Amino acid sequence: MVQKAKILLVDDRPENLLALEAILSALDQTLVRASSGEEALKALLTDDFAVILLDVQMPGMDGFETAAHIKRRERTRDIPIIFLTAINHGPHHTFRGYAAGAVDYISKPFDPWVLRAKVSVFVDLYMKNCQLREQAALLRLQLEGGHVGAGDSREPAGLLAELSARLAAVEEQAEALSKQLDDESADAAALATAAHLERKLTGLRRALDALEPGTGSGAPSLPSQN
Repeated sequence: MVQKAKILLVDDRPENLLALEAILSALDQTLVRASSGEEALKALLTDDFAVILLDVQMPGMDGFETAAHIKRRERTRDIPIIFLTAINHGPHHTFRGYAAGAVDYISKPFDPWVLRAKVSVFVDLYMKNCQLREQAALLRLQLEGGHVGAGDSREPAGLLAELSARLAAVEEQAEALSKQLDDESADAAALATAAHLERKLTGLRRALDALEPGTGSGAPSLPSQN
C-alpha cells in the first residue's frame, strides 16, 4: 500500500482550514491542521510533510516568522511553503514572502483548481523522492551485504534485476512529471526540484549499472539523498 503524503495547513481561522480541506480532499492525501505558527512548528518536529500552506496574517507568530523558523531547521528547511494572504500590499509585501522562503504566494480569494494543482505538483515530487530514497536504501543493502533482509535467499543477479526494474518505474514517472511541469509552465521552484530529482535518479542508475558483471571492480558511491 502506497503511503500518503502529509500536507500541513496553517491558519488561525477554523473556517479557512475547513475550506482548504474541502479544496484539497480530492488529492486523497493526509491533511494536518495547525491553528498557529507555534502549533505548526510542533507538528514539524515529528512528521514529514510534502508541502506547507501557510497563512500570512496570524496573531502572535505570523506567517513570515513561522517560515523563518522552518527554514532555520535542517529537518524542515527544504519543505516547500505556499503563502496564503487575504491582503495585498504590493510588490514589497510579495517580495517579503519570497525572501522568507516561500515557493509561491497566493492572494485570497484564490482559484481552488489552481491551488489544488500547485499542491499536487509538490505532492508528486515528494512521492518520487520517497521512492528514490527507498531504491537507494535497497541498493545500499545490496552493496553492503548482498541481501535485502533476513531469510532472503535470492541471488545477487536477481536482486539487481529487481532493483533495476523498480528504479526504471521511478525514472518513467519522474520523466512524465517533468514533461507535465513543462507543459503547465510550472513555478521555477517546482522545475528546480524536478531537475534535482532527475539528477539523483541518474546518479543512482549509474551506481546500479556499475554493479553489473563485467563493469569493473569496487563498490560505486551512491548519490546523496539531500
